[in-house]
Amino acid sequence: MDTILEVKNLSKKFGAFWALKDVSFTLYEGEILGILGPNGAGKTTLINCLLGLVLPTEGRINYFGLPFPKYRSKVLEKVNFASNYVGLPLSLTLEENLLVYAHLYRLKNPKEKISELLKLFGLWEKRKLRTRTLSSGQMMRLCLAKALLNEPRILLLDEPTAGLDPEIARDTRSLLQSLSHEKNTSIIITSHNLSEIERISDRVLVLQKGQVKALGTKEELLKSFEAKSLEDLYFRLNL
Repeated sequence: MDTILEVKNLSKKFGAFWALKDVSFTLYEGEILGILGPNGAGKTTLINCLLGLVLPTEGRINYFGLPFPKYRSKVLEKVNFASNYVGLPLSLTLEENLLVYAHLYRLKNPKEKISELLKLFGLWEKRKLRTRTLSSGQMMRLCLAKALLNEPRILLLDEPTAGLDPEIARDTRSLLQSLSHEKNTSIIITSHNLSEIERISDRVLVLQKGQVKALGTKEELLKSFEAKSLEDLYFRLNL
């Protein structure tokens, strides 16, 4: 498989605290990499470094063989992001929010793409409403719609199904798997939901106190740590 993202010895220090320490991994084309870890493990800091929102203290990030952030603008044209912790401007309608991002990504037929995504995430009937009227689950769906506007080659997702109804969460997981298998979209997803990560991830990375404690396929990790399940492995590593 082709390497589409390479992270090497990535570290981030805030004052005397190392949020990340020597984190290294690769992401392959069409792969879903699940990242597990307790609160404070460094998951969100890692995503922020991958987006260029936080500058690492040490280490390097290469997208598509290009050093980041030297080629930040070029790289981010092919990357997108959604998080349960980041919303969109509340004073704009759903449609207006997506139009803003569609223009930023220079979409050729923005209204057509926006209609498709609003219908996909069950938000079509709310398209003219102010974003402030949305529930937390609906806001997450809108953020996911935004993340798919530019048909990214790499999708970074920070707890994307948190707060979603079970049916919508299931449909979202199915969508992510379809993007991976049918469009070769590479996906990094953080979650506290062990069963979710186990179901959809090709490989799993476990972070603890900013360091990589385990990385591999589910089968590799269970064999290496003599664990019965991913849940068993997770609690062994985090005890």
